[in-house]
Formats: sequence, C-alpha cells, structure tokens
Amino acid sequence: MIKIAVGVTGASGSVYAKMLLQTLAGLGGKVETGLVMSDNAGTVWQHELGNEDYKELPFRRWDKNDFMAPFASGSADYSALIICPCSMGTLGRIAGGISNDLITRAADVMLKERRKLICVVRETPYNLVHLRNMTTVTEAGGIICPATPSFYSRPSTIDDVAMTVVHRVLQLAGIDAGGYKWGSSQV
Repeated sequence: MIKIAVGVTGASGSVYAKMLLQTLAGLGGKVETGLVMSDNAGTVWQHELGNEDYKELPFRRWDKNDFMAPFASGSADYSALIICPCSMGTLGRIAGGISNDLITRAADVMLKERRKLICVVRETPYNLVHLRNMTTVTEAGGIICPATPSFYSRPSTIDDVAMTVVHRVLQLAGIDAGGYKWGSSQV
C-alpha cells in the first residue's frame, strides 16, 4: 500500500483539492492518505465551493500543529506529500526551511528523505520571489506542478478541467488513477 500525505492551503483552487481527495478516496485501500489543512483552507473551500465536504472525507485529518502525525517523521515511510493548492506563503516557508506547521514540516521531511514533494502552486502572475522559491524547492528535490490544466482530453466541465491537473499530480506521485495520456486512447 502506498502512503501519502495531502496538505491543503488557503490558496485559490479548492476544486483541485476536492477532485484530488475524491479521487484518492475512490481508490479504496490502494492508498493510505493523511490529510492536513491550513487555517485558511477551509475558509477558501467554503467560499469557492459553497460547502464543507472536506469534513466528510474518509481520511484521518491531522491538526496543522500536530507534529505527532506520522508524516512529520521520515521513519513513517510516507512516499509523497502533495500540497494542493500550495500557497506562495507555504512555498516560501518550504524554500526557506521554515517548518512552522505540519504541512511545512512534512515538506521538509520529504526533501530530507529524498521522497516526493509535489507543490501544486496556484498563483498568477508569478513575481521574482515566487520564481526563486520555486527554483529553490526544485533544486532541493521538490516538484513544482502549477495548477495549469491541459485540454487534450477536451474537458467539458470545471471538474473535468481540474481533473487534468489532478491526474497529472497523481501520476507524478506514482499513482495511476487513469486520465488522458498522450498517444493513448485512454481517458
């Protein structure tokens, strides 16, 4: 079984987090998922999606200050942390080595253990500080995956568009959840 952690921050893009978490829940027992949300994540989710469905997800939800969560240590053997969406503030703290909450501590663990850290950044435009922080995290071994959808599969709804990003993120994490693959008829 693959063990991953998902961090949700208060950046715009709650639809990406929703689709990611629903997809992981749909994989049943294939993936053990730990969830942590920043203070603003729930507020933005409520504003953008008009609900609090994240409270009903079948995952263990960890408090943002609970450093006893298993993915706060390399010995727990989590293979990946996906931060979706990843705010620029969170990215900056990761780039600066500041582990002031469970999301940034888990990111530090992934980098030090040479495991997958996938930051689904959602900001536009980028300023030079953002770009330098992305470079620093990339040079440290993290993956910056902007929440930039693709249109090869001809998505027709907002959820379909979001899924183009989610499928790519899961692929980067080593999880095959289907989705469009270039040169294949699979959708």
